[in-house]
Amino acid sequence: MKNQAYRMAMLFDFYGDLLTERQREFYDLYYNEDLSLAEIAENYGISRQGVRDVIVRAEAAMTEVEDKTHIIRRFHQSRAAINAIDAAADRLLQAVDARIYDDAMLDALAREIKSNVAKLNQE
Repeated sequence: MKNQAYRMAMLFDFYGDLLTERQREFYDLYYNEDLSLAEIAENYGISRQGVRDVIVRAEAAMTEVEDKTHIIRRFHQSRAAINAIDAAADRLLQAVDARIYDDAMLDALAREIKSNVAKLNQE
């Protein structure tokens, strides 16, 4: 369930602006404000099913865009590559500060950084 909530939050963050105002509002109230379908329905004077239909359509629209663009997937891949580059740079700085490095270590770190930069450039 936690993964589903994270997925819905990511979809909304990346694609929420593509929704209609009503879809955005209901989606936000349901997922971010944690209101129930019944609470939203009561506040807007519509049926619970009507609220559910709007939210389901919003989820479907955002999922369809993600399935076509893969922007969120690429975002996560980029973050992983950036984190790997940052970790390699940290190890390099630690080795230089402690003066405990050799050519093989420097070569390995440089290759790791280049490999992760290449992954970023592929996207």
